[in-house]
Amino acid sequence: MKNTYTYEYPRASLTADIVIFSEDKTEVVLIQRKNEPYKGHWAFPGGFMDMDETLEQCAVRELEEETSIKADSLRQLGAFSDLDRDPRGRTITVAYYGIVDKAHCPIKAQDDAAAAGWFRINELPPLAFDHAKILAEAIKAVKNL
Repeated sequence: MKNTYTYEYPRASLTADIVIFSEDKTEVVLIQRKNEPYKGHWAFPGGFMDMDETLEQCAVRELEEETSIKADSLRQLGAFSDLDRDPRGRTITVAYYGIVDKAHCPIKAQDDAAAAGWFRINELPPLAFDHAKILAEAIKAVKNL
């Protein structure tokens, strides 16, 4: 029988978001959201962590589910916890980033992504959630590689 716990304190939801750069670091992968919130807007692949997986497993799973990209290695960028970052409620994300050879990495929108593709960093559409903030941090991180 599974133990059930009741907590006095509310708990936040946890997500992983993934920034995938092209090998020359001039492009990133975005998905167009199929569902609310931000339906039709562009965002990084990502989603809610399942209770039976680690954050790293969540990032790898969400990336493949939404884009068909199989990640060899992702690096943790950091946690983003602004109070209003997700209109569905208190949600903290841990962002990851990676660099892939896009010639060997076809993208196919799947799951809750209406579309997916490569976008030049200096020609991005407006991003959903706080993904512009995440991108700024990811750009700083890859410049040091």
